[in-house]
Amino acid sequence: MLRVKKVSEIVGKNVFTSDGDFFGQIEDVNLSDNKIDGWKIKVGSSFLASFGGARGVVIPHQFVRAIGDVVIINKASLPSRPEMEMPAMQPSAETGEAY
Repeated sequence: MLRVKKVSEIVGKNVFTSDGDFFGQIEDVNLSDNKIDGWKIKVGSSFLASFGGARGVVIPHQFVRAIGDVVIINKASLPSRPEMEMPAMQPSAETGEAY
């Protein structure tokens, strides 16, 4: 049975991608003509690089797959990110030690 939720019940819920990766947490909702237009999400640390270091993003409501104990968003709607590579350690000019 479909249960109607108040927006205030959803704010603060954890957000996961359709692949099960933790994405962030719901901060707020964007309304347009009394309908949900998008969700403001505080991005988790694992996705910060994908958004140029932005701490929050707005995901259109059409990309939300499910809302329950957690919120599930469609991973295909997110920008693809290249695999993160660790930069090579280089010696510091001052001390000669790696930084």
